[in-house]
Amino acid sequence: MAAAGGGASRESAEALAQLCDAYWRPLYAYVRRTGHDAEEARDLTQEFFTRLIEKRYVRSADPERGRFRTYLLAALKHFLANEWDRSRAAKRGGGVPTIPLDWDTAEHSYGLETADPVTPEKIFERRWALTVLGRAMARLRSEFEGNGRAGLFDAIQPLLTDENRAGSYSQTAPELKMTSGALKVAVHRARRRFALLVRDEVAATLDRSDEIEDELHHLLASL
Repeated sequence: MAAAGGGASRESAEALAQLCDAYWRPLYAYVRRTGHDAEEARDLTQEFFTRLIEKRYVRSADPERGRFRTYLLAALKHFLANEWDRSRAAKRGGGVPTIPLDWDTAEHSYGLETADPVTPEKIFERRWALTVLGRAMARLRSEFEGNGRAGLFDAIQPLLTDENRAGSYSQTAPELKMTSGALKVAVHRARRRFALLVRDEVAATLDRSDEIEDELHHLLASL
């Protein structure tokens, strides 16, 4: 997180872009749950991130005040309460190029959320947790593909997060020309690597390593 607030350097800009890519969907889900329709939620989320990048708001993030996850949500709440009404009178983005975001995917994901009266904050936390897990899984897939084992990854991915699919080993192993024992070892190793990648994703949003365990527990609780 500190890298994203490190000034106007190229490295800082890239770090901030990565954080935006990681967190815009949870924030979009939050805006939707606060009562805005899809079109207005897109405008609000786009404007917020445009301002975040243009004004370098991340430089004001104080690691002593909490995690970046909570800082970002607080910043969005401040924007919604105090800045959006004024910004609507001006051309959106103030000449700053808009950020290319996949709105259709975000709206589809939001549509999968429970219809129960869950608070916007809970929606944000759950979507944040799913985003972290998704990014870690994408990195794991990339590693398998880099080693020429994309087929193996596709076959074992359902087994990585579902302990109750043990019966699938006997069915999947022959398809991969592996023994059940060898497949279990491959899945075990992949799970360990996935856990490390999740930890790495969480650590990237923190400035203090002693907060990682608490943040991981919060991630699991959010699901």
